[in-house]
Amino acid sequence: MTMPSLPPPAFLLAYFLAYFLLAFVWRSVLVYRRTGLNPFVLPSGDDAYAYVGRAFKGVMLACTAVVVGLLVPGALHWLGPIVPLQHAGVAWAGWGLLLASLLWMLVAQAQMGTSWRIGIDAQHATGLVQHGLFGVSRNPIFLAMRANLLGLFLAAPFAATLAVLVAGEILMQVQVRLEELHLRALHGEAYGRYQARVRRWL
Repeated sequence: MTMPSLPPPAFLLAYFLAYFLLAFVWRSVLVYRRTGLNPFVLPSGDDAYAYVGRAFKGVMLACTAVVVGLLVPGALHWLGPIVPLQHAGVAWAGWGLLLASLLWMLVAQAQMGTSWRIGIDAQHATGLVQHGLFGVSRNPIFLAMRANLLGLFLAAPFAATLAVLVAGEILMQVQVRLEELHLRALHGEAYGRYQARVRRWL
C-alpha cells in the first residue's frame, strides 16, 4: 500500500515540525522576551479545564505518532486507510488547507501580540484583541488548528488521522467555550459587545 499524499509523507513530518517550531516555540519565545511571562499556562489540577489541557497534549502526541507512522510502509495498513478518499485531488486539497492554516495561524498570533497564551492566564490580564482576523472570527487561532487537522486528514485519509481530527475538534469546541467564559469575566460588557458583533468561528 502506498501513501496517497503528494508531496511524499516525509513532507508531512517536515511540515508539522515547522508548524510546531513556528506556531508554538518561536511565538512563546517572542512573548516571553516582550513580557517576561511564560505564555504556557495550562493547569495541572483535576478540573474540566485541566483535563482538556492534558487531552490536548495527548492529541498532539497522537498526531505526531500518526505522522511518523505514515513514513513506515508496513504500518499503513494498521492506520486504517480510507480508500475512497485516497486520491491526488483530495491530497492536494489537504495540503492547501495545511499551508493556508499555518499562514492564518501566524498572522493571527502576530495580531494577538503579547496577549497570546497557550491556555487561560488567570494570573495576568490580557487585552481584548478585536482587529485584523479577530474582526472576522473570535477564535482565528483555534480555527487555524481545526483547518490544520482537517488538512492532515485529507492529505492522509486514514482512520487514525480521522480519530485525531474528531478528538481535536471536540476538545477545541470545549476549550473555546472555557476561554469565552474567562474573557467575559475579564472584559465584561466589552466582550459581550464583541460576541454580538463577531462570530465564534466565521
